Amino acid sequence: MDFQQTDGRIWLNDSEGRLVAEITFPQVRRGVANIDHTFVDPSLRGQGAAGKLVQAAADQLRRRGMKAVLTCSYAKKWFGEHPEQGDLLADG
Repeated sequence: MDFQQTDGRIWLNDSEGRLVAEITFPQVRRGVANIDHTFVDPSLRGQGAAGKLVQAAADQLRRRGMKAVLTCSYAKKWFGEHPEQGDLLADG
């Protein structure tokens, strides 16, 4: 999957330009972003797209020297399953 990225957003459009996957993580305070939304179109379900989105967001935050708070239920689950990424989590 060849995601497009800007600061705080990673997404994938299909060949017709339709949004089929997205994660958003706006900065909420200096050095901290809130991973607040993950979306995967049914056409991509079962292909690991959501996990790839969260990993890409974690990679971007790490490159930017940022931490994350999690309000997205999928991101909470993913970070729970990937304790090696726990250093990215901000306190509160």
